Amino acid sequence: MRAAVGCLLLAVAGLILPARRTPPSAAAPAAVFPLQLSHNRRYLVDQDGTPFLIVADSPQALMSRLTEKDADSYFADREAHGFNTLGWINVACAGVNYPENRFAATPDGIRPFTAFLAGGSDYTSYDLTKPNEAYFVRLDHMLQLAAKHHFAVFLDPAETNGWLPTLRRNGMKAAYEYGEFLGRRYSHFDNLLWISGNDFRTWRAGENGALTAAAEEGIRPLVHTWDERNDDALVQAVARGIRAAAPRQLQTLELEPLSTSSFDDPAWIPLIDLNGTYTYGPTYLQMLHSYNQKPTAPTFLMEARYEFERTGDPLDEGAPSLLRKQAYWTMLSGGTGQFYGNGYIWPFKDGWRKNLDTDGVLQIQYWKDFFLALPWQNLIPDQKREVLVSGSGPPCTLQTRVSECATALAASSSDGSVAVVYIPANRTIQVNMAVLSHASEASWFDTSNGNRKRIGTFSNTGIREFTPPGKNHSGDEDWVLLLRSKTSD
Repeated sequence: MRAAVGCLLLAVAGLILPARRTPPSAAAPAAVFPLQLSHNRRYLVDQDGTPFLIVADSPQALMSRLTEKDADSYFADREAHGFNTLGWINVACAGVNYPENRFAATPDGIRPFTAFLAGGSDYTSYDLTKPNEAYFVRLDHMLQLAAKHHFAVFLDPAETNGWLPTLRRNGMKAAYEYGEFLGRRYSHFDNLLWISGNDFRTWRAGENGALTAAAEEGIRPLVHTWDERNDDALVQAVARGIRAAAPRQLQTLELEPLSTSSFDDPAWIPLIDLNGTYTYGPTYLQMLHSYNQKPTAPTFLMEARYEFERTGDPLDEGAPSLLRKQAYWTMLSGGTGQFYGNGYIWPFKDGWRKNLDTDGVLQIQYWKDFFLALPWQNLIPDQKREVLVSGSGPPCTLQTRVSECATALAASSSDGSVAVVYIPANRTIQVNMAVLSHASEASWFDTSNGNRKRIGTFSNTGIREFTPPGKNHSGDEDWVLLLRSKTSD
């Protein structure tokens, strides 16, 4: 539910990007694509079997705002900062988020389709069976540039904030054929994944769907989203066409704000592979909902509050401290990574070049470095309070401002090699040391600058109290307690 931003043609192409801040650490080795599900279906692995932590930026409007030279520079910047994923890029940009781009054109005016349906004169009446080769050559080049910079790419074939009117006018057969076209054209891109939807409000949950169950769990008020229109089937037709032509490429779905999971729409479960989480509330609530859904699938934070945006209900600012909460809660709730968002970058609005290397990006780097140094893929959320036995703080709901939620969260590995506790506000906590397999080294991790403070070595027996060391480097109170068995790597 991003603010509406016009996709004006860029007057000047290929401007030099500002100097980048030095990343806190060297980038992880590039993944060997394509990605696939792990043996336990909890996370992604590359072709070498290496767990893949999703570290994504969201350049949604790239096709309508950037030249190839701009895109190459942007990709280089994000690669230097340790991002490994682009989540997501719209195949074409039109509709509420791009009100001035009536034809979903590139910056130099190339349109994605060559014909209109009878009586039409803008993107809502494009004939989806008449793709423009020149436009898709441009998209080819963008994906090739992304591969050069070692990115996995989530591509949205028909972003539903804009393209539902077009799908309705074209109908089921044309929607499927469009999906087949995309699948055939891009089936050879090993780094490509697909994401349908985006603020998709007219999906069909069903009376006994996951939203009803979540209301019974107290996560959210009971809501009904089903609609008389056949939008769910139309969006699925595109995804089914892609799957028919590119069966090995993974797919997922974004539903609607303020909080949903891909699997909340049961009709999509047979078609998608990843259970994306979308929330403007405290991320752990919806992430745990996703983690516990069946069938088991990797879940990740698909969209939450963005840096430089004031969004949600209630409204909240995407400050660096809030971005940290979202990120650490996500990983301790069974997440496999996240899509970071930036209010200047996703629409590439004026001033985006000056807002590339931000404090929020640094926070994501520290988060990434912290978890890549651990067997993050083995962390199991502490849902039964077996790790953090006291000090979790007051409970929150999806209507609680993230900036005001101070719930501490924990996770540990089943082999007892590591336990992690994220504490948003200064308080003494009690940890069950018996979750560790051996005596453990304890340390505090400063989430705001990536520094560590050693606490000491402790036996793996009994309950032990830990109190954070006060304000962190940024003057906030959030810290991570890390406990590692002395026999762990």
